[in-house]
Amino acid sequence: MNEAQKRAKNIKKLRIRKEKAVFMKLGEKLRAYFFTGILVTAPVSITFYFAYNVFIWIDSSVNQLIPPELLSRYNIPFNTIPGLGIIILIVGMILIGMFAAGFVGRIFVRLGDWIVRRLPVISSIYSLLKQIFETFLSSKSQSFSKCVLLEYPRKGMWVIGFVSAETKGEVKKKLKDDLLSVYVSTTPNPTSGFLVFVPKKETIPLDMTVEEGLKYIISCGIVEPDNLNKK
Repeated sequence: MNEAQKRAKNIKKLRIRKEKAVFMKLGEKLRAYFFTGILVTAPVSITFYFAYNVFIWIDSSVNQLIPPELLSRYNIPFNTIPGLGIIILIVGMILIGMFAAGFVGRIFVRLGDWIVRRLPVISSIYSLLKQIFETFLSSKSQSFSKCVLLEYPRKGMWVIGFVSAETKGEVKKKLKDDLLSVYVSTTPNPTSGFLVFVPKKETIPLDMTVEEGLKYIISCGIVEPDNLNKK
């Protein structure tokens, strides 16, 4: 093989390599665009999909509770009006809340609570659900106040905690220190975790809100708080 043939062969190899590199880069870009498209559309699509299904389920379930006699007597097309079931459910919850807030309503609520808490198996499920709803539906004065950093489970390792209150009562008297009651949640499920009593001087306050801290934990650190992105 002469020099001209060798040069032509080398040129051909270089051209093949360049073509492969171009196709590889194109494939990487297309793959990156594909995953970016999923990242952009998936959260919105899944959110609207679940919201739509919950809306339809509540709407159809509440409409089925309307007596057929009422439909035939007044000729009101309840089943053909979208969203009417949601409106009926909201009005019903408000009326139940008004009744439960009254003197007679409180008696019935306490009686029902007393009965359910004495049923095996059901009582544990009821207590768990009640605690979860009371935690997430409570007012801001009763929920977590701020996010802090604390060293756990050893020096040099840090976790995000949610301050529920300043520690008082027997715990404060026994430990004799200025303590904070901090809830440390697990990832990615923030409803499970544990309560720790930490000296206030050993915590670092964070600028992020409680909602941003929860998002940070649920996403396993992928979704950073907005105030970090602005800096």
